[in-house]
Amino acid sequence: MKPKHRLYCPYCGSRIIRKMEEDTPRDFCEACGIFFYDNPLPVVSSIVVSERKILLVKRGKKPYKGMWCLPTGFAEAGESIEEAALRELREETGIKGRIAGLVDVDSCTNYYYGDLLFVSFEAKWVKGTPSHGDDTVAAKFHSLDRIPRLAFHSNTKAIQAYIRNHSDNWAIADSFAMTIHSDQPRKKKKNLLSNRLIEIIEKNADRIVQLWIADVTTNRSTPGYHEFDQQWMYKGVRSILSQFGRWLGGFYRDSDIKTFYMRLGRGSKREGLALSEILSAISLIKKHVWEFALSRGVWRKTLDIYTVLELDRRIVIFFDKAAFYTTKGYEIS
Repeated sequence: MKPKHRLYCPYCGSRIIRKMEEDTPRDFCEACGIFFYDNPLPVVSSIVVSERKILLVKRGKKPYKGMWCLPTGFAEAGESIEEAALRELREETGIKGRIAGLVDVDSCTNYYYGDLLFVSFEAKWVKGTPSHGDDTVAAKFHSLDRIPRLAFHSNTKAIQAYIRNHSDNWAIADSFAMTIHSDQPRKKKKNLLSNRLIEIIEKNADRIVQLWIADVTTNRSTPGYHEFDQQWMYKGVRSILSQFGRWLGGFYRDSDIKTFYMRLGRGSKREGLALSEILSAISLIKKHVWEFALSRGVWRKTLDIYTVLELDRRIVIFFDKAAFYTTKGYEIS
């Protein structure tokens, strides 16, 4: 919608004419010698998210009556753009908030309002209970993965930017929560960040075993392994890596770890190995798994660093259990 041309000067009452200013035709008052400018209207929106649900309001007036949108409205003269966003949030939802940061700036031409400049902020919920205002008929939190069609495309664009900005942090939080609960179902464990590194370990298991054999047959802490049959050792450690991968995927239970490693402890004692050697050999497996995974990545982002730390935690949990049950089996045999 193009702005209507002015007919008379608001200062002197003279007839307005159209005049070129550089390459742009504008309203002009010859008596006052001034041009008049048509600028986009500033619109503010607030993104309030709680437990990954976003606060939306249902419009009660035209245009877009009955459609959902962010708490949105025009900025008024005499207030900052941030003050305008918080005012609209309070008026449309009953919530008092505080600005946490700028999310997105967008411009568009609306058939009803003309040229608009959308400024969208992230706002933190300070106090108040969500309730609709004079211009809205509902205020409700919607899951971020089930957002209804919104009245304004600029709202959709701002929400997409918000999700992109927070996706790494959410991925870290979700992955961390899954690593601290060993009883998570297999379906959820597929979403762990460190699974990418686990796949690298599984594909290169043979190489990891070869590195371990070269180490354990020469290491001063494992003299009992120096003369062992390497094919026998290869099969044993290859089996351990397979167990590790299945345990990470939720296919291998803690009770399976207990059974296998207590048997390993008893068998190793019968072979005449010292407990310190057995535990050192297990520690060397953990070392080579960790070092191989670490060597395959370029860690540039916080998400990459967390992925490595998460893998480290998962490795520690598995091999600590392995060491404990190996020791227990060794001691009671």
